[in-house]
Amino acid sequence: MPKAKFEKIYKDLKEKIESQDYPYQGLLPSENTMVDIYGCSRNTIRRAVSMLADEGYVQPLHGKGVRIIYQPVAKAAFTVGGIESFKESAARNHKIAGTKVVQFAEITSDERIFEKTGFPVGSPLYYVQRVRYLDGKPLIFDINMFLQSVVKDLTPAIAASSIYEYLENTLGVQIVTSKRKMTAERTTQIDEKYLELNDYDFLAVITSQTFDSNGILFEYTQSRHRPDYFCFQDTAIRKRT
Repeated sequence: MPKAKFEKIYKDLKEKIESQDYPYQGLLPSENTMVDIYGCSRNTIRRAVSMLADEGYVQPLHGKGVRIIYQPVAKAAFTVGGIESFKESAARNHKIAGTKVVQFAEITSDERIFEKTGFPVGSPLYYVQRVRYLDGKPLIFDINMFLQSVVKDLTPAIAASSIYEYLENTLGVQIVTSKRKMTAERTTQIDEKYLELNDYDFLAVITSQTFDSNGILFEYTQSRHRPDYFCFQDTAIRKRT
């Protein structure tokens, strides 16, 4: 079964759910109907639906169908459990994304960087600072470090577009796992310089380490979010013993 087939179906169903063509608490078309719509096997449909269930978009009901449990949110919601780029998150939330690269440099990991990020001492890295805009508002300040041996030939132009698109579509890198930590932190002078903070003196901060299919840490990122504009969502499934 071609991977592209079920991923295409998954993306199409996801878009229809997000646009509320398939509304909250409604049911997806039956499995037989979707087999006819997409011209594929039942197993292909099941794999696409399973991906949606893993992301909290739907819940299969034994003998009844597949219930839609996704609800649009007023704020831009970033998923905690999944891995998606800023560009993908903005598209899912129907926002216009923009990125400005304010610093781009090549550095080498030392003991201090190793303790903070996990990159081995002596590793050549790209160091990038980016301001992220949604609908023209500067709302996120990203501090990134990328392992040069994986993220080869990175440029400011690529960093201003989508590094994940470049990794997957140009370099063929598989992005597999991301370990994340969420904290609330005091603002810094650089936050105040680039973000419209108004009276806020703290930010929601997501720190992540991301690994490829070989288990190699290729990205360390600290995303500093204005707290009034974002929510972070995840879907948990209770596992019974």
